[in-house]
Amino acid sequence: MTQNAARGAHDDTMFVNGRILTMDGAEPTYAEAVVARHGRIEFVGSRADADSQFPAAVVRDLGGNALLPGFIDAHSHMSFGFDLLNQVDVSAPPVGTCTDIASVIAALATFRSERAVPEGGWLIGWGYDQEALAEARHITKLDLDETFPSHRVVLIHVSSHGAVLNSAALQWAGIDASTPTPDGGVIARLDNTDEPAGLLMETAYQRLIADRLPHPDSDERLALLDDVQQMYAARGYTHVQDGFTAVADLDFFRLAADKGLLYLDVVALGSFLEADTWVGNPDYPTAAYDAGFRIAGMKIVYDGSPQGRTAYVTEPYRTGGPGGEAEWSGEPTFPFGHLVATVGKATAAGVQVFAHVNGDAAIDDLIRAVRQNGITADDNRRVVPIHSQFQRADHLDDYVELGISPSYFTNHAYFWGDVHTANIGPDKAAFISPMKAAVDRGLVVSNHTDFTVTPLDPFFTIWTAMSRTTRTGSVLGPDQRVDAYTALQALTTGGAYQMFEEDRKGRIAPGLLADFVVLSADPIEVGVDGVRDIAVLETIKEGVTVFDAATSSA
Repeated sequence: MTQNAARGAHDDTMFVNGRILTMDGAEPTYAEAVVARHGRIEFVGSRADADSQFPAAVVRDLGGNALLPGFIDAHSHMSFGFDLLNQVDVSAPPVGTCTDIASVIAALATFRSERAVPEGGWLIGWGYDQEALAEARHITKLDLDETFPSHRVVLIHVSSHGAVLNSAALQWAGIDASTPTPDGGVIARLDNTDEPAGLLMETAYQRLIADRLPHPDSDERLALLDDVQQMYAARGYTHVQDGFTAVADLDFFRLAADKGLLYLDVVALGSFLEADTWVGNPDYPTAAYDAGFRIAGMKIVYDGSPQGRTAYVTEPYRTGGPGGEAEWSGEPTFPFGHLVATVGKATAAGVQVFAHVNGDAAIDDLIRAVRQNGITADDNRRVVPIHSQFQRADHLDDYVELGISPSYFTNHAYFWGDVHTANIGPDKAAFISPMKAAVDRGLVVSNHTDFTVTPLDPFFTIWTAMSRTTRTGSVLGPDQRVDAYTALQALTTGGAYQMFEEDRKGRIAPGLLADFVVLSADPIEVGVDGVRDIAVLETIKEGVTVFDAATSSA
């Protein structure tokens, strides 16, 4: 369903007769009426005043449903959405159906048959998570080769930081017993040999595999762009992020904007690996939106995945490394000195820094790099640590001092809370994504899905922030649970602040964009047990409906 209505092209519209939660203030505040004009919010207040001041406005009766600001995607990978349409879902419940190695192989075989993939063709699975398999181990090329001797099989790890390849794919990649493991990477080997077992993580995956996998070309992506935007609009998002964007993808999004195809706000975080190409280049401006697209900052990836045991930590994992390494603490992606220089390069160019840091050692290094570049809270740089998972309490004081605003990932509590407890111990695991402690210190935080790592579902994210319940029903860090309003702030006002857009979106207030989501219930009212049952009925971007559940198949 294509939604290409011009932004702001609508009559005065008055929203009434609903739970209008403005998100404007430290406590929940409701309004009786909201009036939108030319893509902006003109009025927020009583119904009587709205009727008096805007007698010609078109009245939208909400029918008792809830109206909130459009959700802000604080961190996901929009560009991955284009690939999903040609890949196999091998994820575990509740996302997919794979629970053991046999079911992963069956999913691949079904896809091969349904798509008539020829020998030598690609079978690429997404959502692969060895921790959720009954065998509790990584799949190897030996598991895959019997069924797929000629097809190239790649199972992309759920963290997006690695993959398992079969023999045909390893041969295509030129990886064999003589291939050295790159610094900051993992190439798992078969027992007592140098033969690659199939698993590659971090730099080994990024340098040898990721950029070479087949992807839709620009024309195919343009054709799929509406479908990908609808993935977000159908879930109430009016602001979308592409969280690690290569220059080629920056060019694609600029092309889409030039063609007028973006009806959501799309922000990109340019890759630090190609900073010399785009930072300071007038062809890649970072200040403002252009037809719905903006380069918001630089993404630095400094360590790996918590569930993949490649996050960089100060004390060794209790369960060893992903390739069987003993006394394993993970590794930074590159030397600390380069982190200092990269933060400095971005800061000098006026480019905001977003840094992927998961382990406490990685967080230590980011704090040191920010401090060595002379950045403090007074500078208002708003450095954003993405994920900030295995965090210590002392980091929060540093965040306050330096003006660092974390983007948390509470979905981890559900999907991998039990895994983290085994890997790093119950006390440390209980403090992952410590939203309550951070908010209590006065920090502004956001919360995200890291799609495609976890589902693009804001209500699931709200629920994990409120409940912190694991797959097995345990509560991971009960003292870090937050109330519904705080969880909603992390999807609205928090994300807006982190993007320096708090005066543009994230609240229902006069002068801000008329970005709204209509929900079947007010998250404040339904309690933690009812949040996951809320449905998006309509998404409105700058006064224009971009998703309507009554007419859409999304």
